[in-house]
Amino acid sequence: MVDYAGDLTPQDAWELLRGDGRAILVDVRTDPEWRYVGVPDTTALGRPVGFVEWVDFPAGRPNPTFLDQLDQLGLRPGDGRPVVFLCRSGVRSIHAARAATAAGLGPAYNILQGFEGGLDSDGHRGHEGWRAAGLPWRQS
Repeated sequence: MVDYAGDLTPQDAWELLRGDGRAILVDVRTDPEWRYVGVPDTTALGRPVGFVEWVDFPAGRPNPTFLDQLDQLGLRPGDGRPVVFLCRSGVRSIHAARAATAAGLGPAYNILQGFEGGLDSDGHRGHEGWRAAGLPWRQS
């Protein structure tokens, strides 16, 4: 049983964001990931990406203000505003979607494969996910 709205491919997430002006993309990676790996770019959609760490850097513990930071992005319980969560490979974003759903936010979705995807046979990322799908992104 999935306890959030479900999983989307990166392309399906982009289509949801493009088709629903209320939908928001929230990147739940850490600040160093945003700075050094790159970030999704939704400026073509006329709205920003939300950046809220799921795991507090550098402590590596769950971010105790996660829900408060989602509130600061304008997400309110029961408002029905779609929220699409993205992380590196699609694991932290599942936890974020579950937490948002439990707090009455959403529908909350997870982006499969995240921004960079899982490791390939050579131990490298980047062969799948948001960037590999050719979706807009930028270096910060």
